[in-house]
Amino acid sequence: MKSAVVVFDLGKVLVDFDYSIAAGKIAQSSRLTGLEIREMLDHSPLLYRFETGLLTRQEFYGEVCARCGFSGSLDEFSALFADIFSEIKPMIALQAALRAGGVPTFIFSNTNEIAEAHIRRRFPFFSNFDGYILSYEHRAMKPTAKIYEVVELKTGRSGGEIAYLDDRVENIEAGRARGWNALLHETPEKTIAVLRGLGLPVELKT
Repeated sequence: MKSAVVVFDLGKVLVDFDYSIAAGKIAQSSRLTGLEIREMLDHSPLLYRFETGLLTRQEFYGEVCARCGFSGSLDEFSALFADIFSEIKPMIALQAALRAGGVPTFIFSNTNEIAEAHIRRRFPFFSNFDGYILSYEHRAMKPTAKIYEVVELKTGRSGGEIAYLDDRVENIEAGRARGWNALLHETPEKTIAVLRGLGLPVELKT
């Protein structure tokens, strides 16, 4: 790939996550069950509003408390809400190999300020990227065209110069519509093989 950059989704690509972990802990200080809180966090417009920057951290916390009766502080809530992530180590090693090979790498994620702060603090790999395109900072979420335009502006690349990894089909299709080399991430092994086929430096240290 000429003048390539590699753009990584975050959740389910670089880190795994499970909202049921947070829901169970929040439920211990709430009037709702863990299942009810998970539905509120993972399948409602509330999280969408937070991840598009329409709610501040304080406002999101306030709405959660109003709905479920959570009795802890904002800092306590933030710690419980964010502690749901674990590293996907082969993908982190892949990004390190690309970086060592001189390939610029970026994170492109639908996320929120609580999650970003936690991941940045907890996982050193997060600081080793050339840039970040995060939905809550741009008030737009994948797969809307607006935030893909931001990626092109931030990276200084377009079309086939961008290799993009994401686990969601609709996000990949939006990248392909712009001519990107958009790759549906299913397993680290498949993704590494495809990037190797594009001529990128993906030999991992053993």
